Amino acid sequence: MGEAGFDDVFALVMSARQREPAPGQPARLKSLFHELALPEPPRPADDIEELIWALWIGHSDAAAAHDMGVAAQAMAGGRSGIAAPLLERMTQQHPDWAEAWNKRATLAFIQRRDFDALASIARTLELEPRHFGAMAGFGQICLRHGRKQEARAAFQVALAVNPHLQGLAEVITDLGREVGRGN
Repeated sequence: MGEAGFDDVFALVMSARQREPAPGQPARLKSLFHELALPEPPRPADDIEELIWALWIGHSDAAAAHDMGVAAQAMAGGRSGIAAPLLERMTQQHPDWAEAWNKRATLAFIQRRDFDALASIARTLELEPRHFGAMAGFGQICLRHGRKQEARAAFQVALAVNPHLQGLAEVITDLGREVGRGN
């Protein structure tokens, strides 16, 4: 994917608010994102985020949903050898499942395969342009590669989608100071 990979994903992040999710995303997500965008939602923002993540992680195919759970547990336990083939199979069998692509990106990031992660983040954002986790992941990859302006912009968009992301406003402020100083 190379340098153009950064530019391609950056363009997806920056256009996220103008794009609609791919068909097939649960309708309930729209109302949850509306609720999450409120300065003071009617229920705790953490609860809304959990519901969003549950919808993203869930799948109508019971075997795929099971595999997602196994892959997530394997990743959390540092067992990438178990997670990787499951995630590959999920993205092949269910190429329109944004969260399978996002988990694949996360694993690639953990393994420091950043250009593979960028490709999976791009697919995630093509399917689910509101995926604040993928946006923040892209920001982290940008930071690892010294691309502070792109990281800051990605974090800003993620925060615009989910204004309740803990600590992200401080990171954006700190990056603004660094970019202003030319670091």
